[in-house]
Parts: sequence; structure tokens; C-alpha cells
Amino acid sequence: MSDDLVPDDLWERIAPLLPPRPPRRHRYPGRLPADDRAALRGIVYVLRKNVSWRDVPAKRTGCSGVTAWRRLRDWTEAGVWPRLHEVLLAELRKGGLLDMDDCAIDGSHVGALKRGAHTGPSPVDRARPGSKHHLIVDRHGTPLAVSLTGGNRHDVTQLTPLLDLIPRIRGLRGRPRHRPSRLFADRGYDYDYDKYRRILWARGITPKIARRGVPHGPGLGKTRWAVERTFAWLHQFKRLRIRYEIRADLHLGLLQLACSSICLRRIRTSF
Repeated sequence: MSDDLVPDDLWERIAPLLPPRPPRRHRYPGRLPADDRAALRGIVYVLRKNVSWRDVPAKRTGCSGVTAWRRLRDWTEAGVWPRLHEVLLAELRKGGLLDMDDCAIDGSHVGALKRGAHTGPSPVDRARPGSKHHLIVDRHGTPLAVSLTGGNRHDVTQLTPLLDLIPRIRGLRGRPRHRPSRLFADRGYDYDYDKYRRILWARGITPKIARRGVPHGPGLGKTRWAVERTFAWLHQFKRLRIRYEIRADLHLGLLQLACSSICLRRIRTSF
């Protein structure tokens, strides 16, 4: 069985986080459950190729698409994906690969083919149903936190919730790091008479937010472009370009898994 979908380094990090399966019955135990690694192959296959769950090739992944979807549901409800992301961020910090002094934040619209939680009329797609990915990254574009809202939500409403989602990143001796020193954002965050700048100052974060009505060229884009590049990396996972899942938590779980894959990719290329 090819492991190009789930390499050993990914499996070694995720296996300890998976919840134990219930014991099989002694009488009428039924069919032997699919292997967890095979189920993860099915999830990653859908994330990369954007096929429907029923079209997952069992010969390549080792399990059916229905089984892969059920494991995605169970592992999402168990909180596996945020914990995996936190583990990888700690490894990055330990290796000196995380630079949280300068961070950038932004949002990106995606269409939603099916209605569900966290969908809304998209202002950039003729009010069709859509969702928004909100992302904060470090200076290198490493995703620190991600969230999902309806397509009609303003980016600035997710500024403080997204900061609260940054985990306490360990990896070095001393207090865990969970707060950037400076936060870069575009003009969409210049809102309500500097209200959000004051919020950032109160948290000990220096706001670097472009002002409306001011000509371009303040130099903020030299750092802010990193978040745009990370969105491009995320959209290389074809399942994230359009939201197909009705359940918002499952789409967010796939989004968090993609963020973890980006973190793991940085670990691989730096050692």
C-alpha cells in the first residue's frame, strides 16, 4: 500500500491523538473495523483531490469513502485536528522556525454549494451562499489559527476571536507563546474609529493596519503578503476551494488538517 497520502512523519504525530475505538463484541463481532491509517488516507485523498466520499478508491486508500467520512466526523468531534496543529506549532517553535513577532491576518471567500451553519449571502458572489476562511499567520506564512464564518461576516468581527484561537505554543523553556508582537492587516480592519486598534493595544499587540483613504505604499504589504500566500497554499487542497460539507465542523476540520500539513511541510524542508 502506497503511503504517499499519509507519510510516516504525519502518521507518527497523529496516531497518539486518535481516540481509542470501542472494544468489539465477543458475540457477533461483525466485520473487522478499517485501519485508522487507511481511514486517514481516505480523508487526505478527498482533501487533495476533491472527489465525493462515495468515489474514494478503496483499493488505493484501504477503506471506503463512507468509513473515511465517519472517522472524519468522529475525530473532528474528538478535537484531533486542533491538537495536531498545536503539536506541530510546538515543534516549529522548538526548532526556531516560528516568528510570531510579526503576524498577518486576513479572510477569504469560498462558495458553499449546500446550506448549513456558517453560510451566508456572499457580497462578492451575487449574494450566493458562501463561507469565509479567516486566517492568522506568522512572518513566514505558518498558519497559527483558522476559523470559519458565513460569507456575509465582516473580517474585522473575527479579529479578536481569531487571536483567542492561537494556542499556547510550547517548545521552549519558559512561558508558552500565544500572542504576536505586531499584527498586520489590510484596510478592511480599519473600522469603527480605531476601536480595534485600541483592542490590540490593550492586549499588548502593536496594530499595523492600513488606513482607508491613505495612498498605498506604507510598506505594510511586505509582511501582509504572507497570509495571501498561505491562502494560496490552502487552496491547493482542492476540497477547500468550495465548501461541500453541510456540517461546518467537518469543513473546519479539513481546513485545520490542511493547516497542519503546511506546518509539517515547513518542518520537512527546514531539517
